[in-house]
Amino acid sequence: MIAIIDYGVGNLFSLKSSFAHIGEEAVVTSDRKVLSEASGIILPGVGAFADAISKLNDSGMGEALKDELRKGKPAMGICLGMQLLFDESLEYGRYEGLKLIPGTVRSINDVTDGSLKIPHMGWNALHIVKEDCPVLKYTKEGDHVYFVHSYFADDCAPYVTSTAEYGVSITASVQKDNLFGCQFHPEKSGEVGLKILKAFCELG
Repeated sequence: MIAIIDYGVGNLFSLKSSFAHIGEEAVVTSDRKVLSEASGIILPGVGAFADAISKLNDSGMGEALKDELRKGKPAMGICLGMQLLFDESLEYGRYEGLKLIPGTVRSINDVTDGSLKIPHMGWNALHIVKEDCPVLKYTKEGDHVYFVHSYFADDCAPYVTSTAEYGVSITASVQKDNLFGCQFHPEKSGEVGLKILKAFCELG
């Protein structure tokens, strides 16, 4: 069973439907006990970093996630959920993240010439950086996934498993031990995204 953390921010039921489509049970929960019983954990997220990290910490789910990671349980952050895993975000100020993966979340506009439309929205090809990443084992070089974001994880090269090009090389996915992240939305990425979720389920 996969636990999808509910802390008031995220595309929860679309994710749950995607797991159902691949024959995997998933529950939307804010219960520590359910997290402890799950074979894997998903941290979703949409919206602003400051609001999301505040809600995550206030709900107690941030600490609960850390507890389960220490036990070796696989977990994956999606979109803003991935950004929350890093040290800090520079979105409308400077905000501390969960500090589970070294790196800083910054605006795409900070590293491009400002001519590109923000948010970066739509389908983009993946460049696989680490072919041994277990959640990408069914993913091929050039597979397309769906992005919606204005900020991205930077200064995190040792943990990057795939990138996408949008005026600059954008961190598309990351891994640190049993913790994974996707800047794109697997649940909106058709068969490619479903295969990533399937690979994640096989870790538990």
